[in-house]
Amino acid sequence: MLNEATLKSAFLAVSQTMKQNRDYLISLDQRNGDGDLGISMDEGFAAAFQALTLSSEADLGKLLVAAAKAFNEAAPSSLGTILSFMMMGMAKTLKGHETADAALVGEALTAGVEKIMERANSNPGQKTVLDALDPAVKAVCAHAPEGFKAAFAAASEAAKAGAESTKDMKAVHGRAAYYGDKAIGLVDGGAVAGSLLFEALADAASNC
Repeated sequence: MLNEATLKSAFLAVSQTMKQNRDYLISLDQRNGDGDLGISMDEGFAAAFQALTLSSEADLGKLLVAAAKAFNEAAPSSLGTILSFMMMGMAKTLKGHETADAALVGEALTAGVEKIMERANSNPGQKTVLDALDPAVKAVCAHAPEGFKAAFAAASEAAKAGAESTKDMKAVHGRAAYYGDKAIGLVDGGAVAGSLLFEALADAASNC
């Protein structure tokens, strides 16, 4: 079950994973981006986790709003903004809930992805983080009846496959779009960050 404690554990797991992969994400982003991806993901999720630890709130929606605000302030990048959209979309679904089962979390994640698509005017297939997030979220929803561990294990695999698929795509958003066909054959750094996000959540899900 997702609650205040397991939400904090999930953010801690993500923060640790992003810190461990900071240099890797930087190297990916240097090929066709600003090179700050690893920095923003490390510092953003560290700030989000810190905001949660300082809160005595039990409402999951309110906790996610706090995390989103802290994340966006600490990660002033395009992906930082995009992921804060996702957290805010999730917060709207989870507002008023102090606990959530896997099905409700799937609904919240779906709302988060929809918020990204709405605010960023982006869709899967455009060589962005959505190519990892969208299949992962769909996997959570499909496997929710099996519980958190199974749902997020499936999501992690879906996110990895989604990130890998960006090698064959042409970027249409952000700085990567300037590289045109030169970016084909390169995995998208944002999608890899999305994959790492769900890898960490899968590790944390056994505690829910």
